[in-house]
Amino acid sequence: MFVSTLALFFFTATGVSGFSVTTSTPDVQVKENDGADLKCSYSADFGSNTRVEWKFEDRKGSQTYVVFDGKPTAQYTDRVTMYDNNLRISKLTRKDTGFYDCEVSGNSKYGEARVKLTVLVPPSQPVCRVPDTATTGRAVLLSCYDPDASPPPIYSWYKDGVLLPSNPSTISSFKNATYKLNTQNGNLEFPAVTKMDSGQYSCQVSNTAGPPQTCKATKMEVRDLNTGGIVAGVLVFLLLIALLAFGIWYAYKKGYLPKKQERKSKPNVVYQPTTTYGDHGNQQNGEFKQKSSFVV
Repeated sequence: MFVSTLALFFFTATGVSGFSVTTSTPDVQVKENDGADLKCSYSADFGSNTRVEWKFEDRKGSQTYVVFDGKPTAQYTDRVTMYDNNLRISKLTRKDTGFYDCEVSGNSKYGEARVKLTVLVPPSQPVCRVPDTATTGRAVLLSCYDPDASPPPIYSWYKDGVLLPSNPSTISSFKNATYKLNTQNGNLEFPAVTKMDSGQYSCQVSNTAGPPQTCKATKMEVRDLNTGGIVAGVLVFLLLIALLAFGIWYAYKKGYLPKKQERKSKPNVVYQPTTTYGDHGNQQNGEFKQKSSFVV
């Protein structure tokens, strides 16, 4: 039986006194929807007014109290029971996987013991992403992921039904392979893919909770860069530019486009109206009387 112990020591006038917090269940594995007992005990050094609390830390590092001030917190009230400092949890789910700390304080002393709880969830069919086509010399990533499996699964990749070794350099038939396989996160990377990497790819996930699961095989075809198509595209583009320029020139020559001088605005016209004056310098009756010029 394994025992996890955290012991602290204090120097006193009479010598050294030690105290400890221990657990007889440091690593607990239980199926989903079942219950589990987490054990905690401590030495007598903590005195008679000892305080025991339980704290939970999930896989992301977030912490919350399970038992505080001798009572289960609100979110655990319906499925947590305290007995002799031990913790009994019923109806466990995959979200309960993590670390449980038994924290003991008293007589100006403090100690804790940690329990690892794993809720067993078998693998489900993983989500695989495999590109249909790839260009030689380019970096390519194939991904595989199972969000439910607990404990975290091991990922394996197959090409045309053949298992790809996690370290290809150790296998003679794969010594020329350049891929990188991460068995922890499911990524299969090709730094510079080649035509030899074409094939049917599938991913398998496995853990101790149940049978392995595999995604549907997907074909990846690796092709050379189509330089001929690129050249043809550039030539077509240049031809279109030339045709457009010729069209503008032809329309201008035939008079379909206005000349430069025709596009200019007409100048303002200024003229002086004609008036007729009598013998004494006055305008004759019926004639226009405006003397100053005006602009049209």
